[in-house]
Amino acid sequence: MDILQKPIITEKMTIQGEKMNRYGFIVDVRANKIQIKKAVEDLYNVTVESVNTMRYGGKNKSRYTKTGIQRGKSNAFKKAIVTLQEGDTIDFYSNI
Repeated sequence: MDILQKPIITEKMTIQGEKMNRYGFIVDVRANKIQIKKAVEDLYNVTVESVNTMRYGGKNKSRYTKTGIQRGKSNAFKKAIVTLQEGDTIDFYSNI
């Protein structure tokens, strides 16, 4: 099970990273806080103080086309906000 799927790189999360030392990740829906904490510490060599998680359900989507109404659903996902110890940082742009 790959716990960390991708980091959340938005304007809001960038500001939180700079001011409050918090970073966001899209994680596996089956992962718990202990597994997320261990995965972040192993991957980025930092010390995690706390982990907050949020589950998002999939939303129903529909669009109108020439052939009629197309219905579908977006995927459900889980988001984790990780607070790091003072002095630790994560640089997502270092390997570009």
